[in-house]
Amino acid sequence: MKHILVVCTGNVCRSPTGEYLLKKELGPDFDVKSAGLGALVDQPANEIAQKIALEHGVDMSPHRARQINMDILKWADLVLVMEAGQKSELIHRYPWLEGKVFRYGKSMRVDVPDPYRRPESAFVLAWNYLSKLTPYWVDLIKKGKMPE
Repeated sequence: MKHILVVCTGNVCRSPTGEYLLKKELGPDFDVKSAGLGALVDQPANEIAQKIALEHGVDMSPHRARQINMDILKWADLVLVMEAGQKSELIHRYPWLEGKVFRYGKSMRVDVPDPYRRPESAFVLAWNYLSKLTPYWVDLIKKGKMPE
């Protein structure tokens, strides 16, 4: 399990945050990317999301939003989404993804709330969720295990 894809809606807030947190924790032996179901293609990560990440030592400045597509889904060994509805949508569109798509918040049975077009406090909340949820995935990924 070397290729991890993190997915949200626009690919400018939650999924880039998850992507860069995983990159930081997993290191160079793993390839982590992100994409959006309705991506704001080629846009950088949201300024507030970047600011909060940078305050925690995570630089998301290289990020550019990309639309999810068949190639990146085939590339991915594991697909992490932010909401249960996104998982349902992906499996409905691509039934072969069953068993490969999980909610980022699976370990705590939560969706990561979307901060897009909301105040900075919403971005802090999303960061807090993602930073608390990331160690669960890092542990599984490093062990090469899929969640149960």
